[in-house]
Amino acid sequence: MVDGELYSGTSFNFLGSEPIIFRHSHQSQLRTEYAVPWLNEPSFVYADVIRAPANNPEGEDDKVYFFFTEVSVEYEFFTKLLIPRIARVCKGDQGGQRTLQKKWTSFLKAKLICHSPENNLIFNVVSDVFILKPSDSSEPKIYGVFASNLNNVGLSAVCAYNVSAVEDVFAKGKYMHSATVEQSNTKWVRFNGEIPKPRPGACMNNEARAMNYTNSLNLPDMTLQFVKDHPLMDDSVTPNGNKPRLVLQNVTCTQIVVDRVKALDGNSYDIMFISTDKGTLHKAISHDTDLRIIEEIVLFPHLQAVQTLLLSNKEGKRFIYAGSNTGVVQAPLAFCEKFASCVDCILARDPYCAWHPVKSSCVHILQESNVDGNLIQKLSGDISYCPDSAENPKGMMHTVKPGSMVELKCSQKSKIASVVWKFRKGTLKFKLPKYHPLESGLVIFNITEEDTGIYNCSSQVEVGNKIISQLLIQHVIEIEKLPTTMESTTQPSTKTSTTPFHSKVFELFTSKKTTTQILTTTFAATSLSVKIQEIPTPAHEPCSKKSAEVAMLKQSDCTLLIFLILLFGTLLVILLVYNCYKGFLPDQCLKFHAMLHSGKPKTPPDYIDPEHGVKENLVESKCPPNQYENTHKVPHDTGYETEADCGNGSIPHAEDTGILENGKDQPFDVKCDLKYADSDGE
Repeated sequence: MVDGELYSGTSFNFLGSEPIIFRHSHQSQLRTEYAVPWLNEPSFVYADVIRAPANNPEGEDDKVYFFFTEVSVEYEFFTKLLIPRIARVCKGDQGGQRTLQKKWTSFLKAKLICHSPENNLIFNVVSDVFILKPSDSSEPKIYGVFASNLNNVGLSAVCAYNVSAVEDVFAKGKYMHSATVEQSNTKWVRFNGEIPKPRPGACMNNEARAMNYTNSLNLPDMTLQFVKDHPLMDDSVTPNGNKPRLVLQNVTCTQIVVDRVKALDGNSYDIMFISTDKGTLHKAISHDTDLRIIEEIVLFPHLQAVQTLLLSNKEGKRFIYAGSNTGVVQAPLAFCEKFASCVDCILARDPYCAWHPVKSSCVHILQESNVDGNLIQKLSGDISYCPDSAENPKGMMHTVKPGSMVELKCSQKSKIASVVWKFRKGTLKFKLPKYHPLESGLVIFNITEEDTGIYNCSSQVEVGNKIISQLLIQHVIEIEKLPTTMESTTQPSTKTSTTPFHSKVFELFTSKKTTTQILTTTFAATSLSVKIQEIPTPAHEPCSKKSAEVAMLKQSDCTLLIFLILLFGTLLVILLVYNCYKGFLPDQCLKFHAMLHSGKPKTPPDYIDPEHGVKENLVESKCPPNQYENTHKVPHDTGYETEADCGNGSIPHAEDTGILENGKDQPFDVKCDLKYADSDGE
């Protein structure tokens, strides 16, 4: 709303296919021309008015600026190329008399450049814009948050622009026009022809009034037709320093608001509050060419994107309002009260905060009624002005068992500062699985003698070209020593020896700050010529009884183990002897057994097969005599009675075939010379 008139960038129909920049008022309603050169699928993000100075020598009118991203018409790309734009209309515009009736006669647009030359990255999508209009006579400044959709780099940038640079583009820049190339393609190129007067798209000023043009209804048709055909400027709006003021990684910035505060050093600083898609709020300070993030605040814990961000500048009620899809959060501009010491307050480098020595607290300078010279504020991060800068940090002692784990606490108040662990005069390198860093400290696994010592947790902040380090806490780790009982005899001596004891850490609680001192105590012990003997006392009786019980249990366990070993050994020997007796052994063992018992007479078995001799005679009769040997070979029982085992391996002769044929139908024992057919007879 500007003086009761509504300016909006929206769509004219329900389908959203006709984008317009519209002004609704009781006197006249103006809108943009429905044409691609005017608006080509825009996505509006911000609009605001910049008042003309009261003593403006050119007599300019108030201007309303629109910021949006649209599809480019001047560049050819294989897909739709998005371009950030800034458009301007004049508050006193009334439209044309014949040409551009009820349409803007002052509508012009230009490219908004946000380019990082160091990384050669172009941020071509504008997410949000904020125009900082200071209360004094200084020039307004435009801050914009940009992203890139050309490649998935995960970067966001903040660029700053002067309003004077924007006005120079619209007042002195070149126009673009469509030209036909090769009778088919239409391209937008720079217009180098004659520009009509008064200048197309300019607001009513002293130059136009000198030509008897008091309002837009009196403008000539040539000027209005030129504006209708050439709404796009060839020149671009470049950022301050020709580079982004801030580049954020692995985050997408959604909204931005800016506040200007005057610090105790007399300089004015621009404080930017930048929200992200992860529910966080970055607080950055800008001064001249220096811009740095000084604080990070979590607004929505469940990673909810911040959709709206507003700044309330009312006296005594300066708050930040952030909105998401589920709720609204109100936050102060500064959390000065969370800094408990002067060092923490100074290292925050927040222009809103200063240390009050009388109150011994970090206060908000805008909420203090009397801002005198007693407040301490050093935005350079110099902590030498603090009275408690030389205080020793607190320490903690950890006595652990070998092979166990320990957690070393180290709370960091600022998410911008980095935590550094130092051990034995060197920076500790985190190597898994030995060390596991956490947000609240460090976990060390498998503690050994090499891990004992002092661990220093420090906070490091980069200020300018130097690094400021602050020691937060000290941790001392020692191995627990098991108690041992010794009986020794000391030699007589009259010398005195000094034995240092381990350091102990005692935390001394004071009214201001909790500190810990490490005290080292030294005692002198004199060696005496005595013999240390164990004297039974009631206090030691339970320990001796327990030791006796433990020894008895250990002895019984050893006895049981020996008994089991002997039992299994005996069973193994018995099993081995039985296998040897029965012959259930491998061939090598059987050969060795035969060699040992070759000279002994063979003991007849208890059971003799009576048919064994008959089988041998029959088998021998089938085999012809060996032509190379005088004796027959002992037949080998193969289990098959129909096959003859011939010693010479020859086929039976013809004269033996008759015997074989006649013996087929007869039982094998017909020709046996057995005295008894029954095996039981003797």
